Amino acid sequence: MALISSRSLTDWSFTQVDGGEGTKDGEWLQVSSFPTTVHVELLKLKRIPDPFIGLHEWDVQWVGEKEWAFKTTLEVNEAELASPNIDLVFEGLDTFAIVKLNGTVILKAENQFHSHRVPVKSTLKSGANELLINFESAFLKGRDIEKVHGKNALWNGDSSRLHVRKAQYNYGWDWGPILMTVGPWKPIKLETYQNRITDFDVRAQVSEALDAKLSASFSFSEKTPGYASFILKKPDGSVEASAEKIPVNGAGVAKVNFEWQSGEIQLWYPVGYGAQPLYTVEASLTDKNGTVLDKKTDKVAFRRAAIIQDKLIDQDGLTFLFEINNIRVFCGGSNWIPADSFLTTMSAERYRAWLQLLVDGNQNMVRIWGGGVYEYDEFYEICDELGILVWQDFMFGCGQYPAYDSFLNSVREEATQNVKRLRHHPSVVIFAGNNEDYQLAESENLQLDYSDETSDYRKTNFPARFIYERVLPSVVAEYSDVYYHRASPYSGHGKKTTDKTFGDLHQWNVWHGSQEPWHNWDILAGRFVSEFGMQGYPDIRTVDYWLGGNKAERFPQSRTNNNHNKADGFERRLELYLMENFKHAFDIESYVYYTQIMQAETLASAYRLWRRNWRGKGREYTAGALVWQINDCWPVTSWAIVDYFLRPKPAYFTVARELRPFTVGMTRKDNKVFANDRTAADFTIKSVLEIWGTNSTLVDKKATLEIASFDVESDWSEKWQKEVVLAANSSTELYQGEVPGQLVRTKLSDIPKTIVISARLLDGEIVLGRYSNWPEPFKYIHFPAVKELGLKAEVEQDGESVRLSTNKPVKGIVLDVAGDEVKWGDQAIDLVPGDPQVVKAGGLKGREVKLRFLGDGTA
Repeated sequence: MALISSRSLTDWSFTQVDGGEGTKDGEWLQVSSFPTTVHVELLKLKRIPDPFIGLHEWDVQWVGEKEWAFKTTLEVNEAELASPNIDLVFEGLDTFAIVKLNGTVILKAENQFHSHRVPVKSTLKSGANELLINFESAFLKGRDIEKVHGKNALWNGDSSRLHVRKAQYNYGWDWGPILMTVGPWKPIKLETYQNRITDFDVRAQVSEALDAKLSASFSFSEKTPGYASFILKKPDGSVEASAEKIPVNGAGVAKVNFEWQSGEIQLWYPVGYGAQPLYTVEASLTDKNGTVLDKKTDKVAFRRAAIIQDKLIDQDGLTFLFEINNIRVFCGGSNWIPADSFLTTMSAERYRAWLQLLVDGNQNMVRIWGGGVYEYDEFYEICDELGILVWQDFMFGCGQYPAYDSFLNSVREEATQNVKRLRHHPSVVIFAGNNEDYQLAESENLQLDYSDETSDYRKTNFPARFIYERVLPSVVAEYSDVYYHRASPYSGHGKKTTDKTFGDLHQWNVWHGSQEPWHNWDILAGRFVSEFGMQGYPDIRTVDYWLGGNKAERFPQSRTNNNHNKADGFERRLELYLMENFKHAFDIESYVYYTQIMQAETLASAYRLWRRNWRGKGREYTAGALVWQINDCWPVTSWAIVDYFLRPKPAYFTVARELRPFTVGMTRKDNKVFANDRTAADFTIKSVLEIWGTNSTLVDKKATLEIASFDVESDWSEKWQKEVVLAANSSTELYQGEVPGQLVRTKLSDIPKTIVISARLLDGEIVLGRYSNWPEPFKYIHFPAVKELGLKAEVEQDGESVRLSTNKPVKGIVLDVAGDEVKWGDQAIDLVPGDPQVVKAGGLKGREVKLRFLGDGTA
C-alpha cells in the first residue's frame, strides 16, 4: 500500500424532505456546484426569487425552516476496499445533520464549525454505495434546544441562536438579512490509507534577539514502526534545512528541531514594514521499507509577535499594542464580516480582491468578527502573502451564551480544530474569545465580578465566562503560541469594557450610544480602538440593483431602501449627523452623495486624530484603529467602506489617505477668553490652529511643511513654508498658532471668515501627504457660485486619468461617469488653488466625468 489516496465527492443531488415549495415530493435535483447550500441551488434553478433584491428576503424564509437532504452514489472498487483504512471526511456540515451510508447512521453533526472523519471500511461494499445527508432546520432545532435550556439575552437575531453553533449572522444582524443557510458547505472526501499524518504542528519561534527556532511534531494514525522526513524550503525553493529518517516513537509521534542565529533566516513583516518571505515545510511518512505513506505541505514564516502592555508616560493605564520583530506597529485596518450570505459562492479570487483592497488602502490589519465563521484557508494564506495582520475572534457575538456540558464539549472541539488549523499562519497574531459578550453582560447587569478570577462561573447568569476564561485560553495555550485575549472589547485589570486606558475599546458613542459629534474622536480615543464607524449609502448602482428596476421605490425613505438598511433607528441617526453638519438634498442621488461624504469625513477624522496619539515609545496612547467595517454580505446601506460588489465608497479613499506612510493633520478650535470673572459680554474668541505630521517608517524624515490659506468668500490668500523633521514611527507636533486671516471676535454675532487651510508635506516636488482643514459645520458655509470656482476635470491623453484644478477651494469632490463604472484612484477630494490633483480612472476610456461636491448647487 502506497501513498494516501483522497478523492472529492462532487456529484450530488438534493431534495426538500417530504416535498414542498422547493421540490415536489420525491423529486431530486442535481446540484450545480459542490460544496453548496440549499438557497444557492434553488436560486440557480429559479425555484426562489433573489433575496438580495427588493423585499424577497422575506419570500425565502421558509427555506430555513424545512428539512433538506443531499445524496450521492459512491462507487468503490475492490482495491480501495482492500485498504486497511477507509474514511469519509466531512470538512463542514451546516448545521444539524444525520449522515447515512447504505442505510446505516455513521455521523450525527451539530456544529457548523466542526470537521468530521468517519471510518467506513466496514459499512462500504464493492460497487455502488448510497451516501445520504439529512439536514434538520437549524432554526427550529435551536428553538427546541432553547425550550430545554432557557432564553438568554442578546443583541441582534433570534435568541435561539445562542444555543446553535452556526454562523450567527445567518439569523440577521444590523447590517445583514435573515438567511438561514443549510447544506454541505465544505468539501466531502473519501480517503484510503495504511497510515497517515493526523496532526502536523509546526512552530516557528523568534526570540527578542531575533534568533529563530523551528520545531515540528507529527502524530500518526497508526502506532507502527516507520520513519518521518522533514524539509524546510526557502521562499526561492532551495532547501534551508532537512531531516531524514526521523524515527516514529511507540506513541506514533515524531519530532524535529532546528535553530538559527539572528540574520540567518528571513523574517516576515506586516505590509509596509518589510517583506513577507514564506517558507515551505514538507513532511512525509514512510514505512520500514521506505515506501511513502502520507505527505503534508504547509507554508510557514518566521516572525516574533507580541502584545505589549506597558506603562505610559503622562497618561493612566497601559498600552495595548502589537510588536512584530521588535517593531511597534500602529495597526490601521478594518473589521471583516463574512463577504456573502452564501459562503460557498466565495472564491479565492474574491477573497484576494477584498484583501488587496485593504493593502491598496494602506491598511495592515483585519479583524475577523465573532459572529461569522472561521474563514476558509485561502483567506489566511492571502493574508500571509500580503502581510495583513489577522485579529481572529472565536465565534461568539453579542450574547449571553450558555455553558451546559454538551455545549461546552462542542465548543472545545470547535476551538481545538480551528486553533490547530490556523496556528501556523504568520498573519494570525491574536485570538479573542468573543465579540462584545462582556459588554452585553455589563449592559444587562449580569453577574460579572471582574475581581473574581477563581470561580467556576457556570452557576452564574453569565456562564460563558467559563468558556472565555477557562476553555478557550487552555485550548489556545495547548495547541498554539498565539496570544489570547478574553474578548473584544476587553480591558482587563478589573476595568469595564468601556475603559479607555486599558485593553481594546469599541467606540460606538458616534452613531450609537451618546451620539457624539465626530469631531470628538480625540476625546473618545482608547488604547486600541477595535471598532468604530459611520454609515453611508453604497454606490448608486448598488442601490439600483436592490431596487430591481422598481423606480417607484427610488427615494431614500422607500420601503425597499429601508429593508436594505438593518440598523435600528438608522433614519434618525443618519439625519442627525446630516442635519448637524450639512445642508443637503433628499433626491436619491444626493442622499447617496451626502451620506457618503459624511461617512468619509467621520472616518478620516478618527484615523487622523488617533494617529496623532501614536507619539513614540512610552506615548503610544492609541495603538490601533479598526473601522467597522470593510465589507458587506449582501447589497445594503451599512457601515462598510466598500460595498458587496467591491465598489469602494468615498470613505475607503479618505481612510487610505490617513493611513499613508506620511500624513499631515490639523485641528482648529475656538479659544474664548473673558475679560474678567464677572462679565459674560466682554470676551475675545481666537481660532487656534494645531498642525502635526505622522511617519510610519522606521527612519526620521526631513520634509517641507507648506501651509496655504484661502478665504472662500474673497480673493485673500497667503502661503508659508517651514522645514520639519518627522520622527520615525511616530507623530510629530509641527505648529501651533492662530488661524491665518481670521478675525479676533468680540461678540457672537461676529461671523468668522470662511478660511480654508491647506497643508502639504513635500519632499522636493513629491507630495508626501496633504490635508485641507475647512471650518465646520459645513452647513454654515456660503459656497461661491459654481461658475466662479474655475473648477476643471480634464481627461488626460491616456484617457485613464483625470486632472482636477480650481481657482477657489472645493470640498468633497466625488467623481462618476454615466454607464459602466470606473476604478477610481481617489474620491472625496478637497481641492485648492495651486495644487492640482491627478486621479487615476481605470476603465474611463476618455469619457466625460461628472462631479459632485459641497456647494454644487443641488442643496
